[in-house]
Amino acid sequence: MRRILLTGWFSFRDGEVTAGDVLALRRVQDLLAEAGLAYDTVWSPGYFPEAPHLEDVRPEAYSHVLFVCGPLHGSQVAQLHRRFARCRRIAVGTSVLDPDDPAVTGFHRVLARDTPDGAPVRDLSACASSHAPSPVVGVILTHGQREYGGRRRHEEVADTVTRWLGRLDCAPVELETRLDSRDWRLCTTADQLQSVLSRMDCVVTDRLHGLVLALRAGTPALAVDPVAGGAKVTAQAQACHWPALVPAERLDSGELDRWWNWCLTYGRDAARSRQREFLEGTPVDGTERLLDALFAPSGDQVHRQRW
Repeated sequence: MRRILLTGWFSFRDGEVTAGDVLALRRVQDLLAEAGLAYDTVWSPGYFPEAPHLEDVRPEAYSHVLFVCGPLHGSQVAQLHRRFARCRRIAVGTSVLDPDDPAVTGFHRVLARDTPDGAPVRDLSACASSHAPSPVVGVILTHGQREYGGRRRHEEVADTVTRWLGRLDCAPVELETRLDSRDWRLCTTADQLQSVLSRMDCVVTDRLHGLVLALRAGTPALAVDPVAGGAKVTAQAQACHWPALVPAERLDSGELDRWWNWCLTYGRDAARSRQREFLEGTPVDGTERLLDALFAPSGDQVHRQRW
């Protein structure tokens, strides 16, 4: 036995990479490492451009090819048999749709997770080793607010924030504060959205309500004001005494990194403190002046508060 080549649908240029594929692959990699067996893994160039790809490897360098996870069918699997004809080919953790399909019969051994006439076995991903959990971050961004005219920096902010998020070790969840009773992808009630926010480790947002609702749920918010010179997001951060705010003019990965680290450490207790203030303290939100306005004599001259 020379080296083993690990392949799967995650290896094909026109394939796809799923979380289940990666965990199934990890299970096999751990097994081979424990047995002291040398292996290489090939990835789709669309997912992992810097990794070895099928087109890069020499078939004669390998004694075995393992195909991990996924269904056994199609021309890409058949091409694998032709290219690595001199290797012993084994499929593991796969689904067999048609036992007579050349994509199936081309393997020397198929250790299937399910077949038309056999008892199923547990998927490889179920028993894969676990790594430390990644922070779950809710992302609430807006591309609107045309009322700010030339002060708008919304597109630049969204581009910088999303590119920065793309390099973090985090699990991003795109969220929307808009409610809709007809669209299953959106929450129907405010309480449903609060339930989601309370389960996040952090919220990254350039929206006023993204900031306030995250703190109301006890979740730290990394807020970015997308308006040059500061506008309602900055004002609300001040009103809530919340420090994790980045102005559009100072937005860069270094500043985002600094507040990200703060949110995941000190920010947790700070957010829970704001939550208690919001829900248990004496409200300081302008409603005390509302009752005065409602019960003012109708003949009083209109009074506009000077801000």
